[in-house]
Amino acid sequence: MRARKRRNDPGADYLSDALTLLGGWTRDGVQLRRDLACDDSQHAALTERIKVAADTLAIRPMIRRVDGHTQICLGDRDGEAITDGEVTLAARIEDFYRTVLDHP
Repeated sequence: MRARKRRNDPGADYLSDALTLLGGWTRDGVQLRRDLACDDSQHAALTERIKVAADTLAIRPMIRRVDGHTQICLGDRDGEAITDGEVTLAARIEDFYRTVLDHP
């Protein structure tokens, strides 16, 4: 899932447009965050899928397990902005999550 850059509107924030398509993700400064409900085996399957995609995109997400939820954070706190790669990974994570929940 990728948002198109608006060529006729140089001030358009295409990353914000892309984020509106990703339900559940929140933007916290220069980070994207998501909290996903899943059991331990779903967490393990989801984490493995995320690691493969993250390695391909050269992104290091923070993934942790808290109270029956998987918390994911994309982006560097010291970074300058959310990148299109991080938004791409967020979209991939949504796909992985749906797949993991449908196929326990």
